[in-house]
Amino acid sequence: MKQHQAIKGKVILAGAGPGDPELLTIKAAKYLQLAGVILTDRLVSPEILETYANPNAELVYVGKQCGRGTSTKQSAINTMLVEYATQGKLVVRLKGGDVSFFSNILDELQVLVENDIPYEIVPGVTAASGAAAYAGIPLTARDHATAVRFLTLYKSEILPAEYWQDLATTDDTLVFYMSGEAVENIVENLKAHHINPDKKIAMIAQATTPMQQVFISGLYDVNETFCKHFVSPALIIVGKVVNLNETFAWVPDNNQPEHYFNPIAKLATVLTDNTDKEKRYAGRA
Repeated sequence: MKQHQAIKGKVILAGAGPGDPELLTIKAAKYLQLAGVILTDRLVSPEILETYANPNAELVYVGKQCGRGTSTKQSAINTMLVEYATQGKLVVRLKGGDVSFFSNILDELQVLVENDIPYEIVPGVTAASGAAAYAGIPLTARDHATAVRFLTLYKSEILPAEYWQDLATTDDTLVFYMSGEAVENIVENLKAHHINPDKKIAMIAQATTPMQQVFISGLYDVNETFCKHFVSPALIIVGKVVNLNETFAWVPDNNQPEHYFNPIAKLATVLTDNTDKEKRYAGRA
């Protein structure tokens, strides 16, 4: 049911980039400085909020983390968008990466349209672009790949066998979002469909942050260390372009990585102890 208010605010759906705060767009920074309310995901650089957020804005953490019980439900985020906007406030919904890549932007757009709330979509640097650039891996390098595919694999049954066959035989670069815990499944399916052994796989953990690590292996040489010893979030690149990392890598690995983005449980604890009432975690009980 539509809500009708005398005063209507506006919602800005903005991408914060993959981690490096200097990858934030000028437009997103301007809106953060004007915002009355900021609903921010977990995968947003703390420095972005410290540097650009309006100090008088209400800051609400609405992060999600691989189905953890403390994650904020999408329905709760939708409700907050409507409630704050119908109070006449400028609301910035800040998402990691780009808002149009593997986010719940469709759910949020639908609720805004249903409630006649004005909005803008501000793109950001997506994780694939940031991770590839900071790992020295051009995604569509000449003579290596002429196209790139963006995928996600959080369930083993999400892709049918016919599609795995296509992925294994294509010359396109494959980029898997939110699939770090499924890397073994990805490798086994590609090998089962006889992917070319000249292609390699890269796992880029905490891309573009000071904690970045790049793990590279031949698809037929992947071991347990490659699959398990990384700190989330991680992005996976498969293809001939991965071989370019050896020549063009320009960011040194952090060999003692810590979490750049606060895990949900830690964030909830920090904000529970914080006396600043303008900062809160919406997923907290």
